[in-house]
Amino acid sequence: MCRLVAYSGEPIYLETQLSDPPRSLIRQSREARESHWTVNGDGCGVGWYGNREAPGLYRSVRPAWGDSNLLSICHQLRSPMFAGHIRAATAGEVATANCHPFAVGRRLFMHNGYIGGYTRIRRAIEMMIPADLYRYRKGASDSEAIFLIAMGRGMETDPIAAMAQTLSDIVALNADLDHNEPLELAAVHTDGESLWAFRWARHHIAPTLYHRAFGSGVVIASEPYDDQHSEWHAVPEDSVIVVRPDRSMEISPFLPRQRPARTASR
Repeated sequence: MCRLVAYSGEPIYLETQLSDPPRSLIRQSREARESHWTVNGDGCGVGWYGNREAPGLYRSVRPAWGDSNLLSICHQLRSPMFAGHIRAATAGEVATANCHPFAVGRRLFMHNGYIGGYTRIRRAIEMMIPADLYRYRKGASDSEAIFLIAMGRGMETDPIAAMAQTLSDIVALNADLDHNEPLELAAVHTDGESLWAFRWARHHIAPTLYHRAFGSGVVIASEPYDDQHSEWHAVPEDSVIVVRPDRSMEISPFLPRQRPARTASR
């Protein structure tokens, strides 16, 4: 599965969170500790906010451990809000368009997890993306589809309700097709001012997610990037973290509706 790190706080160099720590995101691309797969080498990406309205975005199919451009970006850029991601592909080929983060306007989204049985329901999932947002569908991953479906369900006004509705609709789709597949999600969404981090799963244990303070800011990560264990706090399953513009943080329950698959008739 994938690994991710996000930061919200006073402007700092990206390298302080993405490449400098002893168990950095870049090192996790080949030595992850809390992932289904140790190696996450199917691409990398970073999104950041600067002086312009839309975020900057760099994505590559190179593994993070061998991407000198990623290291240079992390060394040179300072930002108050940024998100880094390394990919282990579960749905969608190894291609730049399938690398995270994904962007629509001012919004960024990245995801660790998967839609079970995606290849069987992909066409139906695609139909859930609103027509006016389909022009942003550049790749073939389930992660990008989740983002665009959520955008069509009100992500710009109420990200928590939009994500809950999206996941509920995907679970209902599986039930309608009599599929009893898992759905796993650890995801980060931001508009450059606030940040939302979700941890939830159907049937399985949700992918790991942690938070910690860093100066006056907040870090969200798939796994701790150092050995300061007392600084890291696991995000509970079925929860969402909201980091506000003033860097205050709130953790709330996140419980999308679930409907079981139909019982086959005899």
